Amino acid sequence: MAYTTIDDPSAHFQSAVWSGTGSALSVTFGGNSDMQPDMVWVKNRTVSSDHRLSDSVRGTSSHLVPNDSAAIDTSSTALTAFNSDGFSVGSEQSYSKSGSSHVGWGWKAGGSTSTNTAGSLDSTTSVNTTAGFSIVTWTGNGSAETIGHGLGSIPKTVIVKRLNAVEHWQVYHANVGGTKYLQLSTNDAEATASSRWANSASTANVFYVGGHASTNADGSTYVAYCWAEKKGYSKFGIYTGNGAASDGPMTYLGFRPSYLIIKTNSHADDWRLLDDKRSSTGPSNPIDKHLYAHTSGTEAASSTNSVPDGVDFLSNGFKIRQATNGLNRSGGTYIYMAWAASPFVNSNGIPTTAF
Repeated sequence: MAYTTIDDPSAHFQSAVWSGTGSALSVTFGGNSDMQPDMVWVKNRTVSSDHRLSDSVRGTSSHLVPNDSAAIDTSSTALTAFNSDGFSVGSEQSYSKSGSSHVGWGWKAGGSTSTNTAGSLDSTTSVNTTAGFSIVTWTGNGSAETIGHGLGSIPKTVIVKRLNAVEHWQVYHANVGGTKYLQLSTNDAEATASSRWANSASTANVFYVGGHASTNADGSTYVAYCWAEKKGYSKFGIYTGNGAASDGPMTYLGFRPSYLIIKTNSHADDWRLLDDKRSSTGPSNPIDKHLYAHTSGTEAASSTNSVPDGVDFLSNGFKIRQATNGLNRSGGTYIYMAWAASPFVNSNGIPTTAF
C-alpha cells in the first residue's frame, strides 16, 4: 500500500499572503493544484484587526470572527467569492487595507451540500472524504444529541460556533477528550464540562453535543468544522514541552507542514498560528512569525538575543526551537493541528525535503 493517497496536499489546503490595496481584489493560490476553497480564514498581519472566517455552506456574505464570541455578521465588502483557484475579497481592513499585508488559509470541502441523517439531529454537510474535512450546520434542540459529519472516519478535531447569538467557539480535540473542551476565542486552559460534548468521543459517523448554549441550544443554529487524520496530509495530536531554549521536542507528522496550530491545553496561553508563507528569513526555517487565533493583534516575531527562533518545519514533522510558555513550557502539554505542504514519502516512494 502506498504511504499516502494525497500526493499533492495543495489540492485540499492552501495558504496565501497578499498586500492590501484599499479596494476589492482577488487572491490566487500558488500551489501545484488549482483549488476552490470551501472555507477561508483571513487575518490582517500589519494592524490590529479581527480574524475573519467564511464558508461556502453559509455563503460569502456571512462571516464569523474566530477571536470573538460574536454572532454571525454579514457584509458585502468582506469575502465576496470562492474562486476556481483562490478567492475574492472586498475593501474591509481585515481583507484589503492599503499598506497592510494579509494572510489567508483555505480548505476544500465538498463544493456542494447534502442532508446527513446519521445523527439524532439531521445536519447539512459539505464533505471532502479524501482530505478528511467537512463543514456541518444544524439547528439545536437543547439536549444531548449526535450530529452526522459525513467523513466516514473519526474526526480528531471539531470546532463549533453558535451562529445566531454570542457564544465562544468550542474546540473538541481527541487528545483532550469528550469530557473537556477548549475555546478558540479565549486563551483558557482546557476545562471539564459534560454539556459541551456529552462526555463522548467522536465516531466515524457522528460527533456529540450536549445541551449547552455554545453547542446545542434549542432553536439556535450552529456550524462545525470537522477534520479527520489522513496519512501524509493531516495530523492532530499532543506533545509535552521540555523547556529547552533551542532543543525543544520534535513531533513526527509524516509530512512537511504547511500550516500548524498549537495551543497548550494544560495552561492558559496563546493559540499560535504558523505557516510556511511567513518567516523573518523568507519561506525557510525557523518559522518565527506568529499570529494568535484568540486576539485581533498584529503578527509577532519570536527571537532570542536578536536571533530568530520559533519552530522548524521538517520533512517529516516539526521541532520547537524556543522555551516560551506558549510553545515549550517544561512539563506542559500542547495540542496541535497540522496540514501538509508535502508528504514525507509520496505514493511513488519519493521522499520530500525540508526547507
